Amino acid sequence: MTSSTLAQQLREAKHVVVFTGAGASAESGIPTFRDALTGLWEHFDPAKLATSDAYRGDPALCWGWYEWRRQKVVRAQPNEAHRAIAEFAKRVPKLTLVTQNVDDLHERAGSQDVIHLHGSLHSPRCIDCGQAYTLPLTSDALPEDGSRIEPPQCSACGGYVRPGVVWFGEMLPEDAWSSGLAAAEKCDVFISIGTSGIVYPAAELPLRALGHGATVVHINPERFNISSREHFLQGQASVLMRGLLTEAFGDPLVTECFVE
Repeated sequence: MTSSTLAQQLREAKHVVVFTGAGASAESGIPTFRDALTGLWEHFDPAKLATSDAYRGDPALCWGWYEWRRQKVVRAQPNEAHRAIAEFAKRVPKLTLVTQNVDDLHERAGSQDVIHLHGSLHSPRCIDCGQAYTLPLTSDALPEDGSRIEPPQCSACGGYVRPGVVWFGEMLPEDAWSSGLAAAEKCDVFISIGTSGIVYPAAELPLRALGHGATVVHINPERFNISSREHFLQGQASVLMRGLLTEAFGDPLVTECFVE
């Protein structure tokens, strides 16, 4: 499928689903789990820090890891892909945005009602009683190479506060998952951005859309295997999404000028 063909389908679509993964935020400088880590974190497997057992075993290490990640997000800015998605929502009758990312870059770009399948770094809660933690998190600048940080404690039960993300071995939030599935089954066009579709159950969404007759398009800088019924646009999400917006609706984003 060419970008022109996809642009035509977007003009005609009644319901578009955009599904984003880590690659959509990587262009904003947010490290993915596959990126090489530095400093304190180079000695640890991120996947082994993202479990309930790891957190209970060493709360200061795991909280420090997630605060390091959250600070990366705080300093980052939405990229052109985030802004283009928000702009698409103004051009099509209905757009549902589903993300695997735990940052808030979509919201800061202007998207509303984002479905977060894997939770958010900005929604901590008690690991024992589940009560939301609403006090401000530390705003102190953290060392670039990371550090151990003692987590705050829950005001209700005294338990440690944990990041509001979905850890390995945990179920996805029921409401978010149900909403994502329903949107996938009802959309005309499903655009998957920055995710290779290997993490289940989230990876089921494009397959569910395909099974219900939607056009499924993957946007990624690196090609991976897809079925003969799916489509692939290879390149940076920021470039391709801005180009699609312009081609489909003839109204390019207003962006900052960059001096070469």
